[in-house]
Amino acid sequence: MAKEIENLEAVVRTGTGKGAARQARREGYVPGIVYGDGKDPQPINLDYNKLLTRLRKGRFLSTLFNLQVEGQEDVRVICRGVQRDVVKDLPTHIDLMRTHRNSRIALFIHVEFVNHEASPGLKRGGTLTVVRPEVELEVLAGDIPEQIVVDLTGKQIGDVIHINDVVLPAGAKATIDRNFVIANIAAPSGLRSSDNEEAGEE
Repeated sequence: MAKEIENLEAVVRTGTGKGAARQARREGYVPGIVYGDGKDPQPINLDYNKLLTRLRKGRFLSTLFNLQVEGQEDVRVICRGVQRDVVKDLPTHIDLMRTHRNSRIALFIHVEFVNHEASPGLKRGGTLTVVRPEVELEVLAGDIPEQIVVDLTGKQIGDVIHINDVVLPAGAKATIDRNFVIANIAAPSGLRSSDNEEAGEE
């Protein structure tokens, strides 16, 4: 299932240069530019408050957006830079790059854990400790997975789940080369404390 793509609204910015950018900021906008995919750069303005709210949610630089500009066709974009005021740390300019279906981009994808009831370790009172609730994957812009699935069937207390243990969606690969940990099945606290006592007696 393809991941639903978030909308990002903008208006065409008339005029370029510092004067037009300053005017945009006075009117409550953040100036930006859309470039790439063999087309001319397009100056735009984004609503300051909406942009600030979205930036604070996080993952802005690794989210694919559906850019909506009045009077133009929607276009898929990914942010390639946010300039900020050096004192206030607030956005002053944004760079967006157009993508197409075959563009490969890095995005954070949600990890879904299934079959908890089929894990002997969890049945014994173990706890699923999630190290990475999201994993950064390189994916095709036209085929973004909604999630990656980790099957807990047969997992025992002490088992560690690495990225190489997970079947990734077709065409996707992790952006980190090493076999990093996604989650583990930790022993229940009572079991851990009794193990520690036994170790102390020995």
